[in-house]
Amino acid sequence: MKFIVSSSYLLKQLQILGGVINNSNTLPILDNFLFELNENQLKVSASDLETTMSAVLEVDSDSNGKIAVPAKLLLDTLKTFPEQPLTFIIEENGTLELSSSHGKYALAYADGEEFPNAVELDDPSQTIIPAEVLSTAISKTIFASGNDDLRPVMSGVFFQFSTEGLTFVATDAHKLVKYTREDVTATQTAEYIMPKKPLTLLKAILSGSDSDVLIEYNDSNAKFSFDETQLVCRLIDGKYPNYEAVIPKENPNKLTIDRSQFLSSVRRVSIFSNKTTHQVKLKIAGAELNISAEDIDYNNKAEERLTCDYQGDDMQIGFNSRFLTEMLNNLNANEVQLEMSLPNRAGILTPKDGLDEGEKVTMLVMPVMLNN
Repeated sequence: MKFIVSSSYLLKQLQILGGVINNSNTLPILDNFLFELNENQLKVSASDLETTMSAVLEVDSDSNGKIAVPAKLLLDTLKTFPEQPLTFIIEENGTLELSSSHGKYALAYADGEEFPNAVELDDPSQTIIPAEVLSTAISKTIFASGNDDLRPVMSGVFFQFSTEGLTFVATDAHKLVKYTREDVTATQTAEYIMPKKPLTLLKAILSGSDSDVLIEYNDSNAKFSFDETQLVCRLIDGKYPNYEAVIPKENPNKLTIDRSQFLSSVRRVSIFSNKTTHQVKLKIAGAELNISAEDIDYNNKAEERLTCDYQGDDMQIGFNSRFLTEMLNNLNANEVQLEMSLPNRAGILTPKDGLDEGEKVTMLVMPVMLNN
């Protein structure tokens, strides 16, 4: 079994697939890439049992075979080569010989049959989404998902598909993001919770891609296929919380403000906030927004005034500055609107511009109790 492939082309594909491999695996075989050679097509797979990802590479060969190659050793070696053709020869004695223009390297390989097979989906439903839409939906929501092992349903992103549009939701109980596309629809209604790791991998590959992604899913697994790549992952089991119930409907107090100005101000003021609560206080009256923070233990405090457009009663409300910063960072609008009802009810942050036709983003942030 022998094949020839470009070093940088192989490295680029393997670095993407390498994101699947955990630092510590229960099964040693999972520290490997699976190489399946079928003449001039080399299929490379990586798995952590929950997620399996594979890509088909064009190589120069006329042989067939299946082996498992140590991922870290191969990646570390490929990173050092300048662009050149590499020749891989699989010897019967259990070594893979790699020849470059400079020399020869031998790696011990394992039997490819030991590698776990990717899950086959029985009778899946399917939806086709442009790569750019899926990539945007992931990056707009994934930062708001939780890390609590006790509430696994909140550690992923909720996909809600219908004939009217697609909705993606993430929350960690302190903040919530709902991203909707009305310009892309599914043929049937479906709901499932995608884990964070495969979404992070997808986000990295899909950004800048202009292909379509075929999503196939059943009750337990989902499969994403695009270009020459496939990703199969296990879904998070459980029922997603009723997120609509926590979004306040009546919000008479509306603040409109320049996003980058607001973000810079919150960032600066928060340096002086309490290191446990990260609390910043917004005090709004007329066309003036006063942002302040204080750390009583160290006698640090900061205060800034911004002009804004505000309709509503004068009010004071406290927020965790880290959540506000994250949200403002994830919006690419010039102006944002913050809607509020009471100091103990969630605030709703929405972009005033910078959205495509049929695109909607709603971000919800829980307040922090002010200790006056």
